[in-house]
Amino acid sequence: MYCSQCGTFNDDNNFRCIQCGSVIQQMGGPGQFPDQMHTADVPNHLAMSIVVTLLCCLPFGVVAIVYSSKVKPALAAGDYDGAVDYSQKAKTWATVSILFGLVAFIFSLVSNLT
Repeated sequence: MYCSQCGTFNDDNNFRCIQCGSVIQQMGGPGQFPDQMHTADVPNHLAMSIVVTLLCCLPFGVVAIVYSSKVKPALAAGDYDGAVDYSQKAKTWATVSILFGLVAFIFSLVSNLT
């Protein structure tokens, strides 16, 4: 099915356009849409991902940014479970980047002292 706002082709199961986020299909009867209460509580961790990319570890931070950028499109497509999964993966990779950066800092500090 095509979005009436932007013309993007969307899967028949989507209730929001994957490109622009506008409502493209009513679900469950007239005037009823899927539960949208949970969409606001899925953090994308993009700011944290960018900071750890710049300050801690570039390769792991980039992975965190990629997962962070997938949260909003998943929510727009109505894929709440996928958005939560991407959010958790972004947080995990950002945390790995922080830990790697701390280990590298401690290692360089110890090697400079000896």
